[in-house]
This record gives sequence, structure tokens and C-alpha cells, in this order.
Amino acid sequence: MKVNRTAATAIVAGGLVLATALTGCANGGSDSTDESAGTLTVWVDSNRSDELKDIAAQFEADKGIHVKLVQKEYGDVMKEDFVKQVPTGKGPDVIIGGHDWLGLFVQNGVVAPLELGDAAADYSEVAIRAMSYEGTTYGLPVSIENIALVRNTALADSTPATWDEVIAAGQAVVAEGRAQYPVIVPSGPESDPYHLYPLQTSYGAPLFGTNPDGSYNPDELLIGSEGGNEFAAKLVEWGAEGVLNTNITGDIARDEFAAGKSPYMLSGPWNLPAFQEAGIDYAIEPIPPAGPEAPTPFVGVQGFFVSAKSANPLAANEFVVNYLGTEEVQLALYEAGGRPPALTSAFEIASAENPDVGAFGEVGITGVPMPSIPEMGAVWNYWGATEAALVNNTAGDPTEAWQAMAAKIQADIAG
Repeated sequence: MKVNRTAATAIVAGGLVLATALTGCANGGSDSTDESAGTLTVWVDSNRSDELKDIAAQFEADKGIHVKLVQKEYGDVMKEDFVKQVPTGKGPDVIIGGHDWLGLFVQNGVVAPLELGDAAADYSEVAIRAMSYEGTTYGLPVSIENIALVRNTALADSTPATWDEVIAAGQAVVAEGRAQYPVIVPSGPESDPYHLYPLQTSYGAPLFGTNPDGSYNPDELLIGSEGGNEFAAKLVEWGAEGVLNTNITGDIARDEFAAGKSPYMLSGPWNLPAFQEAGIDYAIEPIPPAGPEAPTPFVGVQGFFVSAKSANPLAANEFVVNYLGTEEVQLALYEAGGRPPALTSAFEIASAENPDVGAFGEVGITGVPMPSIPEMGAVWNYWGATEAALVNNTAGDPTEAWQAMAAKIQADIAG
């Protein structure tokens, strides 16, 4: 497999320095019994484990350092085990994870800054921003994902310019008896702020302000702005019209759209296999604005982080940046997991082969990283519950309900 090589290759040619400058490793805790000084331990999920075997072997051939791939189930347990094990010296040298884990990782001091150097320019701005915290980059992006508007082309020839017009067009299809829902937005008993966020930002009510470096500023809470009040009133309206329904969970939303019951749906690429299997002809398009501003959907980024306690940080950084950051590896991980690659050149290749990738990517460029700051915990506590109450018209006055939510979030952040 073709890889990028850096000045470390010259060190190998020198024959002496590598054994001392790039030695040691974290022993991987209970998952690793190899305590060799020439080993890097990498925690990776099952979807991407096989795809990393070749590049791990290439790294060992080039550097003389074995890469031990430890397969872990991706999710909260993996994240929490990393936070617990790294301080003891038993965690891995490298872990795959979501950018939304970064705030917890930095807060607990378990990840090291990543030296991307000139390679940072090879990734989209939103991907690098997602993998950064307070202006410092900590992770190598490998995949990106976001939602967009998916249109059933058999039920709708085009997508109107505004969200209200989308609703009206969908209602016309329902009135004709050709569909059951004017538009499907995944929800659930606690609503789904993730899918509703583009509509919320269109009213000028993002969660937080941003600092000059693009990072989120938790001291500038914007969710309670006047635009938020307008959005709250629309949630009540859309709930009354049946546009939003807290009984439509993500799985139900996917299955109903796949059954041809709506001309439009807010969806991510993870639902496309179900649509394709059902034989739905679809188009992927930007989400029309609901308010005066352009919608900004959340963008999720996954990538690799280096442990702050790795005994071999130079080798870990080299493996992550110059081996996992190659076009070949990023394309292999894309083929394995189906998520668009974060490396720009790999994304362009994937987009040429699969127009769906490019369509979602074009929408993602307009999005913002889901905040990874610890203050998001206070947001989640109240956000979805308030939206659900508004949709179900059980919250009372929408402005008062929205402002009460913002006040509780602010109080929790202030401690």
C-alpha cells in the first residue's frame, strides 16, 4: 500500500535513532498482553479493523514498530474505558472516536495535541475545526457525516425554495392520496434536536457564539435569542399540522420513507441502504431555509486520537498523520464504513464514484461541527424535552417555554 513518508524515514536509514526516539508503548490494558517496546496499540471498531491491517503491516515494515489492533465496540463504553485507562498507563496509544468525545478527552487530559503540519490543508475546514478544541488540533479526521433533504423523485419533481413551501408541496401530495406525510423529520418522545437544528439556525438561534479561531464560546449562549422564540412558535405550528410528530422515531422515519409514504425526509447517509433496498428513487439536496438565514446542519466527524500517556508519542503521531492520513487508507475506511472520507482528495474520488457522497458533502460544507465542549451536557438536559413539549402543545406559551429552557441551560453552565 502506498504511504506518505516523512523525515522519520531518513532516521530509519541512519539505523540507530529509531530504536531510542520511537520506543515504548502503552500496553493496552486488559486488551493487550504484548509489552514489547516496539508496539503501538490501537483501539478500533469492527467496521474498520480489517482495513487497517495492511497499513499496520506497512508501518511495521517501514519503522520496525508493531501495530497491535485491538477491536472494541464503538460507543460510550469504548470512550469511557479510554478515559479510565489512560491515566493508569494501560490505555492504547491510539483510539478511533467521534469529535464529540473531544471535550471529555481534553477535560480529562487523556489526549495529546496532534502535529498535522501542512497536512491540515488537505482536509475540509469543518473537519479540522471539529477535531480541534480551543484552537488546538487533537485528532486526525477520517470521516464526515451530516443530514440533508432527501426527496422521493416519484412523489415530487423538485424541492421548493423554502421550508414552508416544502410543507405545502408535501401537503398537496398527501391531499392527492399519494402519500401519508408531507415531510418526515425523525423525532421521538424527547424530540430530535439534531435533525431540527438546521431549521432552528435558519431562525438565527444557534447554540453558542464562536471565538475568532472558530471554536465555540460557552459564555455566549445564543439559543435564547429572539430567533429562538420564533422557532419555538413554529414547533407548535408544525406539531399541530402533523409535520412534526414525536411518535416518529428514527427507525420509523426511515421505514416509512422507504415505504414511499412521503415526498421529503430529513436524513443522513446511514438510511440510504434502506431506501435503495426498497427501490426508492431519490435526490439529495440542501435543506431549504425555514427562516431568514441559511440552515446550518450539524456535521459529525470521526477520526483518530493519540493518548496523552503514550510512551511512544512520536511513533503514534507518525502512524496517525502519515499513514492513516493517506488517500488509500481513507478510501479503504470509506469503503468499509460507508462514511464519506474527510481527506479532500479521497472525498473527491468517492464523490466521483458515488454521487450520493458528493451530494451530502456539499450540504456538509455549509454545516457546523456538533459542539464537543462539556457545556453541551447542560444543553441536552433541556433541549429535546422542551422541543417535544412544544411540538405536542403541552409547554404553554412557546416564548416562555423557550426562554425558561435557555435560562436553565445558562444556570447549569454557570454552575
